[in-house]
Amino acid sequence: MIPNQWYVILESCEIRKNQIKGFTRFGEKLLAWRDSDGKLAVFRDKCPHRGIQFSLGKIRDNHLQCPFHGFEFDTTGSCVLIPANGKSSQPPAYIRANAYPLREANGFVYVWYTPDPSAGPAIPAENLPEVPWFDNLDDSLVSSGFTDLWKAHYSRAIENQLDVVHVPFIHKTTIGRGIGPIVNGPYIKETANSISFWPFNEPDKGQKPLRPDQVQEPPKKSTYLTFIFPNLWQNHIMDSMRIIVAFVPIDDNHTLFYLRTYQKMVKLPVLRELYFAFTKLFNLIVLKQDRTVVETHQPQATSLKMDEHLISGDQPVILYRKMREKLKVMSHEA
Repeated sequence: MIPNQWYVILESCEIRKNQIKGFTRFGEKLLAWRDSDGKLAVFRDKCPHRGIQFSLGKIRDNHLQCPFHGFEFDTTGSCVLIPANGKSSQPPAYIRANAYPLREANGFVYVWYTPDPSAGPAIPAENLPEVPWFDNLDDSLVSSGFTDLWKAHYSRAIENQLDVVHVPFIHKTTIGRGIGPIVNGPYIKETANSISFWPFNEPDKGQKPLRPDQVQEPPKKSTYLTFIFPNLWQNHIMDSMRIIVAFVPIDDNHTLFYLRTYQKMVKLPVLRELYFAFTKLFNLIVLKQDRTVVETHQPQATSLKMDEHLISGDQPVILYRKMREKLKVMSHEA
């Protein structure tokens, strides 16, 4: 994991008012809950009193109540009531739930990940940066999505979506049909926290592939892919259609995909639902083709230096590893 980053962990619609949801992220048991006003909180699923699972409790008077001894906590993590001490007593400030800083945006729940949320973020919560998202998405696009669980480390799942070499082989019956194995480039643009690249595969006619520095900048209307750290990816198929994936790390061996198709071509509600049903089926087939091989990677987690021999066509993967390592180092230096 890269500390001190905004990670997508859930969709906002998964937690309704007065609802508690337990789940695992970052290898930790967490829970999310909303009070009756709709305010959301994400805690470690562990009461600071005796370590009981919070998610077995209930919401009482807009507070999360532990099921064991009735301790109550507000959405900031502060303990507001210890029944054994009486309603008139003030709970000590050090009894706090481990609460993650969070923001809701773009239909997702983001949390600011630190290995020890009790220590708080390295900078004040109000000064945390904006959550990552794609500036080329607007309200003219409507979306529909689904989830897919992989038995793979989230870094492997991400790298698979940065891999242009595998497409004509793994996806020869779907998105790779007719795409040649020669990888020209790809053309790559990077920022401090993102990678965009344009694939230029072609049939092998005995030619040598062009190096990334030999590929000219593609036209603006062409298909490209963008990854924003730490866990968001977009396939910009065309201006009127995109695919977005949030790679949500459950633990070292499991990643939950939140995949959305955005489009503005089909506007009639009935036809739009049929369109989304077809794209869901097609995307599930493509994901299954990928998952079959990605789950066999050894080791699962990736790093900058590994027992692998990468080639020129792997440049997006190489850049991802370099940037990921740099961000991890920077987070420890902050």
